[in-house]
Amino acid sequence: MPAEIERKFLVLDDSWQDGSAGVRIAQGYLCSDIHRTVRVRIAGETGFLTIKGPTAGIRRAEFEYEIPPDEARDLLGLCLPGVIDKTRHRISHSGHVWEVDVFHGENEGLVIAEVELADESVSPELPGWVGAEVSSEPRYFNSQLAARPFRCW
Repeated sequence: MPAEIERKFLVLDDSWQDGSAGVRIAQGYLCSDIHRTVRVRIAGETGFLTIKGPTAGIRRAEFEYEIPPDEARDLLGLCLPGVIDKTRHRISHSGHVWEVDVFHGENEGLVIAEVELADESVSPELPGWVGAEVSSEPRYFNSQLAARPFRCW
């Protein structure tokens, strides 16, 4: 079964920035509960439908499919309230690719770095701009940020 193994961290400062524009992402949730999420995403001009299972530590089942962008836009209209708006930057550091998400709208001010790993035993070297780990804090899950944005904390 395909799996996502991911660690999340708060970002301390903007020293990660490399001048790239990043990719603007809009994502919403058709289903979001503790057992599963069904997400629709438009990243740049590409649409995705993603199904994720429950989180166990830093691992969970993940199935992702590219879909036509017009269909993704239509599906965003069917999503639960609270579409996420963010810009994603990809930063290489010590053999890993870090995805830095700069949130906009109701989650403005929040910046999170994620790193996907081959398995749970991998301990990536942390960049100096990475702060506290929030991998196991549900309020930082995108599905939760859609329902209860950072500005409401």
